[in-house]
Amino acid sequence: MWCTVALKPEINSYVTTNRPPTDFPGSQFRFSIYKNKSPPLHYTSLRGLSMAIATSASTALVILPQLFTSTSNCRTFPLHRRWSIKTDGGRIYASVSAATSLPTRPDDLVASIVSKVMQTDRGVLLARDEHQKVAAMATELQKFCVDEPVKCPLIFGEWDVLYCSNPTSPGGGYRSSIGRLFLKTNDMIQVVEAHDIVRNRVSFSILGLLEGEVSLKGKLTALDKKWIQVVFEPPELKVGGLEFTYGGKSEVKLEITYIDEKIRLGKGSRGSLFVFQRRKPIS
Repeated sequence: MWCTVALKPEINSYVTTNRPPTDFPGSQFRFSIYKNKSPPLHYTSLRGLSMAIATSASTALVILPQLFTSTSNCRTFPLHRRWSIKTDGGRIYASVSAATSLPTRPDDLVASIVSKVMQTDRGVLLARDEHQKVAAMATELQKFCVDEPVKCPLIFGEWDVLYCSNPTSPGGGYRSSIGRLFLKTNDMIQVVEAHDIVRNRVSFSILGLLEGEVSLKGKLTALDKKWIQVVFEPPELKVGGLEFTYGGKSEVKLEITYIDEKIRLGKGSRGSLFVFQRRKPIS
């Protein structure tokens, strides 16, 4: 390990001591503190770091060491440990948990994301820290996204919705905690057709006795190089031999953060992360 956590009783906080790797001469560590969704704060001295921790009130912190030189951008190093520090009423608590380094190749990232979200009922069964791991891998993978994903022909085809960081987002009330008591989701599929048609379909069973399906048809519009908007017509519901339309029109906005022959990643306007997997291989 390059970094350890040390207790400094005189200021009642935890600080991180460091020793740069020997294969990067002339470099030093910068410490980045992440507070919820706020922009990170950077410190190059342990004194500044410790004071920032000591004065932080009732907020969860994550400290991430970064190696940097005067002539290069910061490089984030994989850690054997991640330090999560929480302050409460002037007292400092620290928890140390194992953290594995992220894959660096896009194929490996894709495989890791798929294996992490498979068999989780599209994210429902994942613990909070597992959601965070998926988000970290998705952030790394988006670095390999094509420049203008909305113009990429790979967007077309049939996709399974494998995962959503907000499990109730796709499917609405059918996927709520109450809805899942009565309805089991069988398939959740999105079809993107040339040039601007999107079809969503959720099939389910009611108490294992009655089959049903909700489908929506929408028109896709590209907002810029990465963002799309889909305006859906009122949903159609089929249950047993009954079929009817209900509700009104709806719309969603989605940023395409990565796409290839196997998967597509998207982030909703409210920050929900989606993972889609292609149903049929591209011939």
